[in-house]
This record gives sequence, structure tokens and C-alpha cells, in this order.
Amino acid sequence: MTKYLMLDRRFLNPQAMENVALRITPPEKDQANNPLFIQDQPWEIRIDNGYPNVIYDEQAQIFRCYYTLFTDDLDTEGTTLAERTSRDYLPRMDRVTSLAYAESRDGIHWEKPALGRVEWRGSKENNILFLFAHGTGVMVDHHGSDSATKYKMVTKVDIPGHGAYMAVAFSPDGVNWSDLIPWPEYNPPADSHNLPFWNEEEGCYMLLSRIWKDGIRMTTLSRSDDFIHWSEPKETLRGRGFENQIYSMPVFFWNNLYLGLASIIHEGDRTDVDFDTVDCELTWAVSPEHFDFVAPGQSVIPRGAGTYPTGDFDCGCIYASQPVKGLDGSLWIYYMGGNGRHTNFRESSLARARWKADRFASMVPKREEENSLLTSCKLKFQGPSLEILAEAVEPSVPIYLEAQIHRVWTEAPISGFSYEESRVSEMEGGWKRIEWTQGLESLAGTSGCIKLKFKNLKIWAVRGDICLDGHRLWEGADMENEGF
Repeated sequence: MTKYLMLDRRFLNPQAMENVALRITPPEKDQANNPLFIQDQPWEIRIDNGYPNVIYDEQAQIFRCYYTLFTDDLDTEGTTLAERTSRDYLPRMDRVTSLAYAESRDGIHWEKPALGRVEWRGSKENNILFLFAHGTGVMVDHHGSDSATKYKMVTKVDIPGHGAYMAVAFSPDGVNWSDLIPWPEYNPPADSHNLPFWNEEEGCYMLLSRIWKDGIRMTTLSRSDDFIHWSEPKETLRGRGFENQIYSMPVFFWNNLYLGLASIIHEGDRTDVDFDTVDCELTWAVSPEHFDFVAPGQSVIPRGAGTYPTGDFDCGCIYASQPVKGLDGSLWIYYMGGNGRHTNFRESSLARARWKADRFASMVPKREEENSLLTSCKLKFQGPSLEILAEAVEPSVPIYLEAQIHRVWTEAPISGFSYEESRVSEMEGGWKRIEWTQGLESLAGTSGCIKLKFKNLKIWAVRGDICLDGHRLWEGADMENEGF
């Protein structure tokens, strides 16, 4: 069966929908265990954004976390909480950005092992992997044949007073790393989370990074065949003016789509309650060259309550990692939560939240007292199965769901496939099977669109023996396939 998420605009016909809106379904924060670790070591002077990369090593059966921090920051070090609340933070150009490592057997209890690798103020008893590493991204390469380069990283080497450049490094086990190798070409600003990943369709490595253009931040994409030579970064997504800029955007591949966890910084209005805070929004793409926001302005991981210094540990800033898949198929999103504004004093901690599979964003009624109508684009039918992933908006109120199939959405339904002839049955995991008096297999090899009429229901996905048979996504309207 083929599955389509409601956030995939290719599946929907916007001309034929009524009383529906797309709503983000936030993952559930692990309130019992958050925060998982805090900045509690002498060299963790300011974790700041953190840019976490949490990876589960199946062979070693261990969670690995790579995070960015300031190991030297004179305006933070030694300041008391009273001082931090009485004046603004004044970042200095001689701050030292570094990369640190933590590990966990269960994803909850974390250790910061003494690696004996980097000297910090006369001692190597620390968990620092690299000094002067800014916005490091780490991936596990399941496609490469060289075991010595199984782990790969991209970082911005930033040495105060000596310039900055892009570099990569390799490791067989995620702990013992090679020296940093400078990029032979290009030197983008990249002063944020530089996230590498493998693109199966193109058979190459890709890197999502960040540059500045027209006075704002934006996300860029580069390609590489060997992880050393990278193409010039090209814009793939920009935010919405000064007040909603993309600071960083880790991505993951899910159901043949790329989904991004974009940290959005709010500037442009110092009187705004959200000024200088960082929210996290969901983005999506069929190709990494063109991302778009799923539901602009809706937070994926809502910030906690309060403000610095008494607010929740994540009340000011959210910076996410790529999700880790759980044994039950759910996704754990690890993130760094900061308790203050981006450019002011704050302390950051690692935390996590659990997302049920496929339940990223749902179509819900705008007005609960009215029926809603959701219409697909033109689909090709290939067999008997059609199911939707949905549940009641208000559990105490009955749901209503009917479906019918049309050759063209403006015409009458196909005989045998009207609302009155549809029936719905419950399945495991929240899926609901839709059947008609005349079996759907009778339409195999033909095309049409599905209309879902419902009430008190939120719908996350549709799956079945179906495939797209025409859509409009960036290419412009396809008049024939849209049925106009």
C-alpha cells in the first residue's frame, strides 16, 4: 500500500475542500525525564544553541550525542545569576566554540565521558572532541563501503582572530575522529547547524547549512560525491521577513518525503513578546532543493512557560536534532532547550519528545458544528484497500465519516461509490478502513478522486492501493489532471 501524509500537498485538491485546516500535532515531551542533561561541567561555560546530533548506533546499542558549546566565554564565565538578571549578555569576539560528546544506553541517562583527546586549561579529562568547531553536523553513513569513515561530520572551523573555514572529519566508531580536513572549494558563512545526509535518489551526500542574503538568514543545500568536495550552496528555503528567520534546519527522510525541524528566530520588533526567542516549525519537501513550511507559525515543539531565569528550561529557544526511531515505530526528537532569549543570558539543556509515527500534522475542522470536506487530487486505483489514520477531535463526541469516489470532483460520484454506500471499520493503530458496496478493486486501472466528508475528526494520513495521477506542486496547475 502507498501512504500519503496530509502535509503532502500533492495529495490534496484545494479547490474542492471545505471547512478544513492543517494543524501541527506536537510530539509529547518526556516530562518525567526532561531535562536529560544540563551544562554542569567546568568547560560547558555556555551550551548556547547546542545544535544536537543524536544518533542511535545499532551495532554498539548506544545513543551518541554531539553538541556545540562555548568552552571560553568571558562574559558568561563567573557571572552569578543575580548579575545575569541585572544586565544584558555581551558576547565577545574571542569566544571559543567547540564540539562535545555524550552517550547513553537508554536515551534517558547520559554520560559525558573523559575522552582524553583535547586539552582544556591543562587537562584532557573532558568530553571535548574538537576546539574551534562551530555548528557541527554528524551522520552515520550506511551506504559507504569504508568502515573507517562510517561516521562523518561537517563543521565550521572558527578560530578567533584567525578566520573560519569549512571542514570535514571521519570516524569508524563515532568517538575516535580523524583530523579536520578543510573544504577545497567554497567557504560559506555556515555559522549554524551544518547537517549532512545521504540522498538515495541522487546517490550523493547533501548538506543543509545557512547563509545570509538580503539581510536575513536562509537555508542552503550543497552536494558532494566524496564528502570532501562540495558544490556551491544554493538557497532551498527562507523564512518570513525579519520576524521569522530560519536559524537552522535538521531534516529526516520519512515516507518518501524530507521533513525539516526549522528553528525560527524572531527579530524585527523589540517590543514583541517573542522577540529574540527561537521556535521550531515543521517543513517538508519532495526534493531537498525546495522546502516549504507545513503550517507557518505553528510550533512543532512548543517552548515552555515563563521567562529567564525562573521559566521552564526550554522557555526561550528550541534547537532540534534529527529524530531517532523507537522500537515501537515512534520517533524521539531530541532537542536543546534554552531558558532565555537568543542573544541574552541563558542556560541550555538536552531534552526529548515522542512523536507517534505519521502523526505530524492533521486536517481538522475549522468550525466544529459543520461538516468538513477533504478531496484528493486525481488518483489511480490499483486494488481493494483504502484506509485513513484519524481519531476524534473531542473523544467524548461521536465522529462522522463517509466517503465517495468521483471520476472528476465536480461530477456525480461513480455508481456504487457514493457516501450512502460507504462503510467504515476500525483497525489497529488508529487506522480506519473504508469500503463500498461495490469493491474498490472494480476500479483498478482507472482514475478518480476521493472525497471524505467528516465531523469531529482529525486526519493525519491516507493509505491504500492508490498512487498519484496528477498534482500541482511547484510545476503549476495541470488543467487536465486536475479535472477542470
